[in-house]
Amino acid sequence: MSESPNPAIAAYGWQAVPRDIETLISKSAAPASGSANPIQASSISLPSSALAQKVREHAEKELAPETFNHSMRVYYYGILPFPFEKKRSRVLIGQAILQHAFPTWASESFNETYFLTCMMHDIGTTSKNLTSTLLSFEFYGGFLSLSLLKSLSSPVPQAESVAEAVIRHQDLGSTGTLTRIGALIQLATVFDNMGDNPELVHKETIESVVAEWPRNGWSGCFARTIRKENTLKPWAHTTHLGENDFPVGVENNSLMAPYDK
Repeated sequence: MSESPNPAIAAYGWQAVPRDIETLISKSAAPASGSANPIQASSISLPSSALAQKVREHAEKELAPETFNHSMRVYYYGILPFPFEKKRSRVLIGQAILQHAFPTWASESFNETYFLTCMMHDIGTTSKNLTSTLLSFEFYGGFLSLSLLKSLSSPVPQAESVAEAVIRHQDLGSTGTLTRIGALIQLATVFDNMGDNPELVHKETIESVVAEWPRNGWSGCFARTIRKENTLKPWAHTTHLGENDFPVGVENNSLMAPYDK
C-alpha cells in the first residue's frame, strides 16, 4: 500500500519544478497567454495573519529601507486578482508572475509562505548579519528565517519551506529542481535585480509597484552589498553568479533604470 502524500508539500509550495528558468517558463501558462495584464499595487491586500504581520514588522525593523522596499516589490510583482474559495467568501490574492505564468500554484497557504519568504530572503545582507558569520548570506538568512518562524509558531513545514527558498534564492542554474516557492522567489528577484524575463510583468504594474515601494537607487545599493560580501567572504555562494558579472549586471539593469532614483 502506498503512503498518502504529505499535504504540507502542496500547502507550502514544496512541489519540485525545474531549476532552469527558461525550462520552467516554457512549461508555464505564460507562452500561451501572451503579455501580462497590468495591475495597480493599491488593489492588493497583503496576507493579514498574525504570523505575516510579525514577520513583516521584523523585516522592516532589521532591513535597510532600500532592502525592505525590494522585499515588498518582490512580493508585489505580478500580484493580480486571483480569486479562490474560503468559507463561502471570495478573496483576492496572488502574485503577478504567479497568476500570469503559474495560476494553478496559488492558494492561501502558498501565498502566505511566499510572502514570508519575500520578507526574509535578504535578512542575511544586513551589516550585522554579514559580519557576524562566515556563512554566505543566503545560508545564514535561511537559518535565521527558520529560527524566527519557529519562534512565532509557524507550522514546521512552512518554516522549512521558507528557509529552503531563502537559502536557494540565488541558486540559479540549468540542472536539477527546486521548490515552487524557491522558483517564484528566483523569478521575482532576478526581475527586480536584473530586469530578467520582462514579459512576466506589465510595465504599468512596475510603475505602480515602484510608486508604492520606491527603488531609491536599489541597483547601486545591492551591487555594493554583493561586492562587500565577496570581499569579506571570497568563498561566498554569490560568486557562482560571477564575481564581477553579477554586480555589474545589477548595476546595468536597464529595465529598472528609469525608476532607480
